[in-house]
Amino acid sequence: MRVQNREVKDFSNIIDILSRCDTLSIGLVNDNCPYVVPVSFGFHVDENGKVHIYFHCAKEGMKIECIKANSKVCVEGHIFHKIEPLKHGITTRYESIIGMGTARELYGNEKKEGLLRICEKYGYDDYNIDECKGMDAASVYDVALEKITGKRNLA
Repeated sequence: MRVQNREVKDFSNIIDILSRCDTLSIGLVNDNCPYVVPVSFGFHVDENGKVHIYFHCAKEGMKIECIKANSKVCVEGHIFHKIEPLKHGITTRYESIIGMGTARELYGNEKKEGLLRICEKYGYDDYNIDECKGMDAASVYDVALEKITGKRNLA
């Protein structure tokens, strides 16, 4: 990282930033062309400290085509605080995360668990997934992150 004092090194601080992001953007590749799309998401950290990002989408479309062609993905989340004038210019105050991982479609109980993580993220902890009429029309993915980094410019 070029500006060392902006790097967030503590894992719990990186997870805190992730937990406060409203959406994530997922970067995919198909036919050697990047495709970036914002998604609603949920996440959890497993017993080995690996971060899992969950998102849902339709069963067909560009995201699915890209993942089938190349399951390696990048996720990005950020929190914009403000733009501020400085003596020598203007800067943005922000916090952000970037992660790299592999996307895998979920089925059965894993699919339900992924959807529950998404619901929990947005405050619907008690949502009854079994009554969801859109379950059959949705795909749910787990992106197991192999790397996650954080960055901030607050002061």
